[in-house]
Amino acid sequence: MGGICGFAGYEANAGEYLSAMLDKLSHRGPAGSGAYTGEGISFGLRALFSSGGKNARPLFIYSENKNLILAADGAIYNSKELKASLTDKGHVFSGEDGAEVILHLYEEHGAGALNQLRGVFAFVIYDTENKTLFCARDPFGVKPFYYTFLDGDAGRFMFGSEIKCFYAHPGFEPRLNEQALSAYLSFQYSVLPETFFKGVFTLPPAHYLILCLNDEPRPAPQITRYFTPVFSPAEMTLEQAVDCADSAVRDSVAKHIAGRESIGAFLSGGVDSGYVAACYADSTPAAGRKAFTVAFKTAKNNKFDESAYASALCGQLGIEHHVKYITPREFFEHLPSVQYYMDEPLADPATVALYFLCGEAAGHVKTALSGEGADEFFGGYNIYREPLDLQRYMKLPLRFRRFLAWLAKKLPFNIKGKNFLIRGAKTVEQRFIGNAFIFTKKEADALLKNPAAAPAPPEITSPYYKQAAYNDDITKMQYLDIHLWMVGDIMLNADKMSMAHSLELRVPLTDREVFRAASRMPTQYRVNRKGTKYAFRLAAARHLPEADAARKKLGFPVPIRVWLREKRYAGLVRLMFKSETADIFFNTDMLKKLLNAHVSGKRDNSRKIWTVYMFLLWYEQYFIKPRGADCEAS
Repeated sequence: MGGICGFAGYEANAGEYLSAMLDKLSHRGPAGSGAYTGEGISFGLRALFSSGGKNARPLFIYSENKNLILAADGAIYNSKELKASLTDKGHVFSGEDGAEVILHLYEEHGAGALNQLRGVFAFVIYDTENKTLFCARDPFGVKPFYYTFLDGDAGRFMFGSEIKCFYAHPGFEPRLNEQALSAYLSFQYSVLPETFFKGVFTLPPAHYLILCLNDEPRPAPQITRYFTPVFSPAEMTLEQAVDCADSAVRDSVAKHIAGRESIGAFLSGGVDSGYVAACYADSTPAAGRKAFTVAFKTAKNNKFDESAYASALCGQLGIEHHVKYITPREFFEHLPSVQYYMDEPLADPATVALYFLCGEAAGHVKTALSGEGADEFFGGYNIYREPLDLQRYMKLPLRFRRFLAWLAKKLPFNIKGKNFLIRGAKTVEQRFIGNAFIFTKKEADALLKNPAAAPAPPEITSPYYKQAAYNDDITKMQYLDIHLWMVGDIMLNADKMSMAHSLELRVPLTDREVFRAASRMPTQYRVNRKGTKYAFRLAAARHLPEADAARKKLGFPVPIRVWLREKRYAGLVRLMFKSETADIFFNTDMLKKLLNAHVSGKRDNSRKIWTVYMFLLWYEQYFIKPRGADCEAS
């Protein structure tokens, strides 16, 4: 684990620039850094753990003939098996670092090595003979990888684990990509291949990139997909599905724990983290077990505090429990830092909760387990039940359903069933863009002073729906979320917030073998009228009290709706909505109306307000501060 960065091209001050870039990634690797500067290439990495002791890792990994050099961020969980096989074939390993198998496997199979790796990774391999870079990202996008060209499409190639390190290179000129802003207002996260920074792209999950540095003019990089997470249900009984899920989860947790001595678990009140914690307790000595929870207390209710559930479970599992209670004041004070560490604006309130959770855990352990991935793989979100709820209604003629939807839209107020009638007139492709749908395209265009020619949400989701066209509607929704929501929100959130505190976060439910188990389940074992994640919950019930296995998903609920009606915090947002920054992008009269309607209790506009507010805080971090002082966490 750590961070990587680098650039191609001849630079008189290459070492100085690279050192400055590595400094921007110091939170990803406080144990040290290493740099390589060769003919027309400079790259480096930050080490999360010390280079001494049991977890020793060399800063760079070389092939036996020194022709290939690897810099990697991540962890390979089947490294022992791969190492044994490669050793039998004559490969010589220089140390115990599991990442070394990447290099030897690449020597043996080239790009074919990627489908043999079980783990999370973003890495570069530089071939000193052929002057080529081979870059790759793990199947589900757990580890980030960004790239850009400093002089346009055929210019100097630059890459990094985080965009902020590009600021340290004098050739990088940050420019806002306004198309990304338009799409963000709908999705609440950066959803386009081109990031919020013009000309900066993210390498998609399950893809590799090859760039030849020899040729002039330099050709465009070759970007190739190596894995597609396909759902292919097999015939099986419910008991077989439960067995399959349980075996995969227990095996994955065991592999993610192996070799770690200072390790804990995140624990909300839900089944995902509880299941992981139970498997963790089974594989960890009682004296070293630790779990971490965050909670919010409000004056009116305790629905934002799941710590009691988590504490009770820890008592049963024999786990030492730590709870961080977040006050609204510290929550708002740390928002600029959160947006700084994210690199791009993210309006998921749970991001801030995770920031504090990682900070709490980092004070006790070096590594933590978390439960991300189960909802997308096994069908855990309540919205996935919508196709079942609409099933009978959808049998009515489409023309009639559209007429009822038209009537419902004409109503000047909300009544029970209004949204049902509107959504029932649409196909799944028309109504579902993921777990967040903040502003419609029409609303976003009205809010923006200069609407960019950005694709509408259905244009963004269309390619994924086409790929999943043969699936049922529930599986289509899962497929879309795996490619967009999970990558752009859930996984990026997990990586950036943990790395902000130099904490290694492992996500055993976001694993190739766990996905394989989920993908083979018939849809009715994932989602049915009895509930979501049906077989997964039954598997978890083998290790958890029945109430914990059945509990409705909440995640880390954040009371922004409540806080944004309080004078102090509504006032902070109001000041930002009146700022010169807001006036650059938005029709501020509309922002004022959104906030006033929310504060008065007429509407719940909290998610819309939050989405705009997070963008403005992020923009100030990356574009308002002077270059010499920008990108410094508040």
